[in-house]
Amino acid sequence: MSYPKISIVTPNFNKVQYLEKTILSVLSQGYPNLEYIIIDGGSSDGSVDIIKKYENKLAYWVSEQDDGVYYAIKKGFDHSTGEIMAWIGSDDMYHPNSFFTVAQVFSDCPRVSWLVGAQASYDEKSRTVGVENSPYFNHLSFLMRDFQWVQQESTFWRRELYEKVGGLGTDYKLAGDFDLWMRFSRYEKMYITNALIGGFRHSEDQLSKNLDVYFREVDDIIARENISPEEHNQIKMIERNKRIVSFLKMFKILNWQALNSRMTTWVVEEERRHRIYFDFERKQFVLPE
Repeated sequence: MSYPKISIVTPNFNKVQYLEKTILSVLSQGYPNLEYIIIDGGSSDGSVDIIKKYENKLAYWVSEQDDGVYYAIKKGFDHSTGEIMAWIGSDDMYHPNSFFTVAQVFSDCPRVSWLVGAQASYDEKSRTVGVENSPYFNHLSFLMRDFQWVQQESTFWRRELYEKVGGLGTDYKLAGDFDLWMRFSRYEKMYITNALIGGFRHSEDQLSKNLDVYFREVDDIIARENISPEEHNQIKMIERNKRIVSFLKMFKILNWQALNSRMTTWVVEEERRHRIYFDFERKQFVLPE
């Protein structure tokens, strides 16, 4: 198995209570070709002392005032050189050995450029309190606002794709990740795996809980997207089918469940083609035939 260089960026601002756990979740992977970068926004809570504790294991770090989390992440990526890229917030964590999983998926499946693992969540005591299979999304899903949720903490991609879409944008306060996924989806399909990669920590002070702002930014991103005639027709068909099923369900006409299943067969098949499995006999990750 090859070990492509993996670049991880952690943005941080006054998250000293969780920062060390995040750092250790990266460094304790033991991955032999890791480039770890921390961008601190000028914290005053002791975060810098934690960072300095591990600075000999970091490829780069800085603590200075910036213009928000996506500026910090972009700054980190601008200093990175890895073939595979991701970021992890300073209150989130990776699961043990997940970098080896990511490296093997990209090695075993060369056509995969964008990978999302199972959705996992931690509580404030760092306990894994929820795990679900990741849903599949494509460009059409994003255009139709059906995107809840791509778990950023479990998402990795190839540098070629990142550079192709122009890198991480800084126009948005909360939806910079959605903006990146939207641009990824123009060129590449998302691939999903049931493997545990990263997890999101539920805590009291997260910007992501300001959903009104987030959804306004999402609507702006979607409004900026150029919709092809084919996509426009697909959206109209899907919306029409949903109205039909809703009507039949409301008045209990026919077998609406069976009709809904037939109407969504293409969605199920699309997901099946992009779900990566581990073959225990061959000891490798494989895509469906």
